[in-house]
Amino acid sequence: MTTEETKALLVIDVQRGFDEPVWGPRDNPGAEANIKALVDAWQERGLPIVLVHHDSVKPGSSLRPGQEGNHFKPELDGVRADLVFGKKVNSAFHGDIDLDGWLKTRGITSFVLAGIQTNFCCETTARVGGNLGYDVTFALDATFTFDLAGPDGSVLTAGELSKATATNLHGGGFATVTSTKEILGTL
Repeated sequence: MTTEETKALLVIDVQRGFDEPVWGPRDNPGAEANIKALVDAWQERGLPIVLVHHDSVKPGSSLRPGQEGNHFKPELDGVRADLVFGKKVNSAFHGDIDLDGWLKTRGITSFVLAGIQTNFCCETTARVGGNLGYDVTFALDATFTFDLAGPDGSVLTAGELSKATATNLHGGGFATVTSTKEILGTL
């Protein structure tokens, strides 16, 4: 396999439920356009695409299976994914499918990660992927998150949380943090 053939695109939790006001202020209004650009580029080249959705077990969550919010956002309409599965926790490596096994049986050693939320499911999947030995590329501008209160009540903005994720992944050696433009320039 060539290097290009071994690079999958993992799209995490790009679901309609994250459009609800309950989440609060978000960052990166261009994330969906960047996600779509990555998906389109992968499809044009016939590269593997994995779509993951969060299947909440919380009774009131719009991300529960069967709820409209559990469905993928329109940017993913028509995507010919190689694998689609759900998860109930943050890491896609701990979902309804053995993602590690699926990637390894296909000779996939690296992946680009995009999706929602930057500092939760995307960061956790990148960290676990890095721990498992994958070459992880984190498309920071193809993710977004929301403001979040800490244990003392102080709030970090979505932008601050995204910057912290980028720092954690880069500084911890879990992933290469870059932009959609840079990724598309290397395909």
